[in-house]
Amino acid sequence: MKIKDTIDRIPGGLMIIPLFLGALINTVDQLHLPFIMDFLKSVGVTPTAEGHYEFLRIGGFSEALFKNGANTLCALFLFCAGSQMNLRVGGVALKKGIVLTSSKYFAGIAVGFLFGLLSDPFTGFLGLSTMAIIAAMTNGNGGMYAALTGQYGNRSDVGATAVLSLNDGPFFTLMALGMMGSQFPIIAFVAVLLPIAIGMTLGNLDPKIREFLAPAENIVIPFFAFALGANMNLKNFFNSEVVVAGIVLALLTVIVSGGFMVLAFKIFRQKSYIAPWAEASTAGNAVATPAAIAAAATVAAGSGLMTASEAQAFQDIAAIATAQISVATITTALLVPFAVIICDKYQRKRGIVGTLEDDELKKSLENQNTITTIPDTGLGGVQGE
Repeated sequence: MKIKDTIDRIPGGLMIIPLFLGALINTVDQLHLPFIMDFLKSVGVTPTAEGHYEFLRIGGFSEALFKNGANTLCALFLFCAGSQMNLRVGGVALKKGIVLTSSKYFAGIAVGFLFGLLSDPFTGFLGLSTMAIIAAMTNGNGGMYAALTGQYGNRSDVGATAVLSLNDGPFFTLMALGMMGSQFPIIAFVAVLLPIAIGMTLGNLDPKIREFLAPAENIVIPFFAFALGANMNLKNFFNSEVVVAGIVLALLTVIVSGGFMVLAFKIFRQKSYIAPWAEASTAGNAVATPAAIAAAATVAAGSGLMTASEAQAFQDIAAIATAQISVATITTALLVPFAVIICDKYQRKRGIVGTLEDDELKKSLENQNTITTIPDTGLGGVQGE
């Protein structure tokens, strides 16, 4: 059975499929079907506080991993992702990475802030929250970016991946929500970001540690995705607040964040715009951000900088925001490759080859524009005969 190959053919499949599977099992659990509960009771499962018997609450390692492990597994993922953030990048790649990261971030903040002003920041237009908008729009799919720039872009486009990896995780979303008035204490940032910081430090101190942790980054993804799904109900996915809102979120991510990044490249006189469109996606790991923000809100409430009701509001929208970001992840994974292909064809018609560096492209364009004048000898015929 080619299970892994099938998952890989689905956009964001390594994250999305386990998440849906976890949600499916949890949905069945929440139906509390008598014949299922009778079976679980017969094999000795301990009932919940409400007196129900559920597959995902059988205790032991199974419940710890598949039902309650989301936060721990997310932390492990962030640690491994941090170890892959290489601080040693070339000058042009560093410049492109900073331009892309900052412009994508400001696009997410601008849209999130606008939505927050025009509607409720927690359950606004189409049920979109400011948190969901910023989480989806500021976190790009690094794997897709690397693949697309590897095919259509140049060396420095690909090298910018090292800087773009900084937008992995909830840090930018936390920072944006803080700027918009949510009172997250410093310790909330530390509590969420410490795994990334330690991983990044170790990965840059010793390349062998980075190499050792590299496979674990992908290995952890389906496990924390399943655990996230195991705390969701499928009804969260099949309603207009998720499907329509998720598609709108995807379009905002591709069009607005892509447009912001293209504009930034234009300002910094970059000739090829392959990289901006390749980064105009929502990463699968952005699905974990609402849970991380909810955890940070709990810390904030405990320290007294956030009211219990505000912290509860973040926790209440975590599930639907996760579902909306999941839809956006799939949709952008389908749209972004087309955007890159269209951009490449448009540029090539104007003599701009995305696979060439700017200095190489400049020479190429100069050669195309050079006209060699052959003196008229008055002899007629074809020169050189």
